Amino acid sequence: ARVFYSSGNGPSKGEQVPQAAPVAVFKLTQDFTKDQFPTKVNLGVGAYRTDEGQTWVLPVVKRAEKIIVSDDRLNHEYLPILGLPEFRSSVSRIALGDDSPAIQENRVGAVQCLGGTGALRIGAEFLRCFYNGNNNTKTPIYVSAPTWENHGAVFTSAGFQDIRPYKYWDAQTRGLDFVGFLSDLESCPERSIFVLHACAHNPTGTDPTQDQWKQIAQVMMRRKLFVFFDFAYQGFASGNLENDAWALRYFVSRGFELFCAQSFSKNFGLYNERVGNLTIVSRDTDNLKRVLSQMEMIVRTTWSNPPSQGARVVALTLTSPELFSEWKDNVKTMADRILLMRSQLKAKLQALGTPGTWDHITEQIGMFSFTGLNPKQVEYLVKEKHIYLMSSGRINMCGLTTKNIDYVAESIHEAVTVVQ
Repeated sequence: ARVFYSSGNGPSKGEQVPQAAPVAVFKLTQDFTKDQFPTKVNLGVGAYRTDEGQTWVLPVVKRAEKIIVSDDRLNHEYLPILGLPEFRSSVSRIALGDDSPAIQENRVGAVQCLGGTGALRIGAEFLRCFYNGNNNTKTPIYVSAPTWENHGAVFTSAGFQDIRPYKYWDAQTRGLDFVGFLSDLESCPERSIFVLHACAHNPTGTDPTQDQWKQIAQVMMRRKLFVFFDFAYQGFASGNLENDAWALRYFVSRGFELFCAQSFSKNFGLYNERVGNLTIVSRDTDNLKRVLSQMEMIVRTTWSNPPSQGARVVALTLTSPELFSEWKDNVKTMADRILLMRSQLKAKLQALGTPGTWDHITEQIGMFSFTGLNPKQVEYLVKEKHIYLMSSGRINMCGLTTKNIDYVAESIHEAVTVVQ
């Protein structure tokens, strides 16, 4: 491709632009869509599906949207730069808890963002400018191995030059490499920045236990490490808001200053509304004011003002006792279906006598399962069985239904048996 531009008084000039690689998960969806095979299955993209394989608009969202549309007081005026105030306060509160000392001490602030990705990016921009010395691009950013594919790219795009992995997944045990995790926390440079998954780790579905989180927090506090939580699945993982927020709330209770990127794509089903939030826990009110003033400048040059519709849906739901109760039921419905698919897939693989252990499928939590399938087995499933999944072996449990789970289990059994 050539991009042409003119100097204004001379001939046009051309520059060669390299072709960017496609985003893997969306390329997988495109391939699935083009596939004409009648029993094809999409286990790739991270979106909830019903047992009929359909996108689910949460009933509580429909109710909230009807209330919003009939409210004659609302208009399309710009929101404040930092976002809808009632959205920002309510979503920080469900993350940290109604009884959070940090909230009571007025040292919690928030920035409404364009999805969880936007929250990560605004936080990254701030840290690059003001953390560990002004405009410090060389502070190490640690992301888990493996992690969500966009984490490293977000921080690189924000200007950080040193993105490093920390040990997380143990392929042999198909669980957490806790010893390796702690070792990396101990050996990294002080004041490094660590991106932690608050719950339902993406892509492995493997979380530390509460006792392990306590040890992690102890080391991070002693080594003066900065915590940046990615919190994309509150309530969606276990069906319980408090359980999924345990790690975040524990770190706050220990006195950490931290950032937390929240997303409402999954737990509200608001994928294309791009509803996100960056919750900031500061050491005191004065420092929080200064941080938010700089966040405002960053937002101003990024998207200037956030959109209102999705934020209004979330804020109305969280501040209405009736809608809040209904939302929690909706979230539990989604979480329970995922748990059911986990248990059924494991049972069917075991009944087939599929080689290897499959306990990790039910030990993991959240939308994704890290199956342990190798790239050749994945390739076999895609090409021979028309089952689309990431090359890492990660599958979206929501893509399983009572109608396709036998086919998927039998295909996995075949892949493991035939392909080494």
